[in-house]
Amino acid sequence: MSLLKFSGAVTTALMLAVPAISFAQSEQDIDQEDANRQLVVAFYNQFFNDHDTGSAEVLAPDYIQHNPGVPDGRAPVVEYFSRYFKTHPDYKSEIMRSAADGDLVWLHVHSTEGDNDPGSAVVDIFRVDDGKIVEHWDVIQPVPDKSANDNTMF
Repeated sequence: MSLLKFSGAVTTALMLAVPAISFAQSEQDIDQEDANRQLVVAFYNQFFNDHDTGSAEVLAPDYIQHNPGVPDGRAPVVEYFSRYFKTHPDYKSEIMRSAADGDLVWLHVHSTEGDNDPGSAVVDIFRVDDGKIVEHWDVIQPVPDKSANDNTMF
């Protein structure tokens, strides 16, 4: 038996033994995705740029937080950031890009502690359910003084 025929026989046997996996996605609801994106962007700007902790009403009471430094729940988040904004009054987060897919909204953000702070590049991911932000993940990377390339992080 040639190697090619052997490979074909093994491939066929594996295809029969392994169940098919479907990567089909459900139909997109572009209007709902845009509404979710607008909800998150409005919240983010009011909360992180205006330091309006009252805008946290859009967070579900049992809001799930995946940043290990911030507690779960709307009330604990408000308490945490109320203290943070008092000690960091110049904190700002400029949204550079936003996107939505289904119930998830992504923000690419440049956060700074003031005009002279190079800041951090942040990707925030929010899950929205029935008009409320119910879950959050983030990835944060400091903006370096020097880079190995001429590209910016934004």
